[in-house]
Amino acid sequence: MRHTVDYYFAPQSPWTYLGHSRFVQLLRETGAAVRVLPNDLGKVFPVSGGLPLAKRAPQRQAYRLLELRRFGEALGVPLNPEPRFFPVQGDDAARLIVAVDLADGSEAALRLTGAITAAVWAQERDIADQATLAALLAENGLPAERLNDSLQADTEKRYAANTQAAIDAGVFGAPSYVIDGEIFWGQDRLDFVERRLKA
Repeated sequence: MRHTVDYYFAPQSPWTYLGHSRFVQLLRETGAAVRVLPNDLGKVFPVSGGLPLAKRAPQRQAYRLLELRRFGEALGVPLNPEPRFFPVQGDDAARLIVAVDLADGSEAALRLTGAITAAVWAQERDIADQATLAALLAENGLPAERLNDSLQADTEKRYAANTQAAIDAGVFGAPSYVIDGEIFWGQDRLDFVERRLKA
């Protein structure tokens, strides 16, 4: 049986970045299908008890930085826990991923997602800047007109639908992988995702 994974994430999330390449490799290894579903955590958090980073207790903020360093080192993934452009508004980047998914398919959307997350966490680039997004499209061999596509009503409608789907599925953080209604939250749960896909 070929599984389908609903991949809920925010492109500005460091945890999405840390897990993304491993998740893509897992899809290749298992032959699983994927639905690429960037969503708005600003709307997911209020209904799920989550808090924006700036509103979290100092202890939690400090531990987050420690964990980012640990995971980056353990996974051999280049990561600056306190990048120049963070916090950053991720909605434009998310809509661009949606536009690419709609026009070019999930594989292209996954490729762009990897580039966008790396831009924040490894390359000190501003993903809220339209010029940066245009450059990322070019670097990944994707049409420049996707930037305009990302501003259209059908893209916004899909982004809103992704966000509602995340809420309806019980998603409360990024990344989340949902397989047959079962949620796996966090890049550190990819071992369980693998077991589920290979079961």
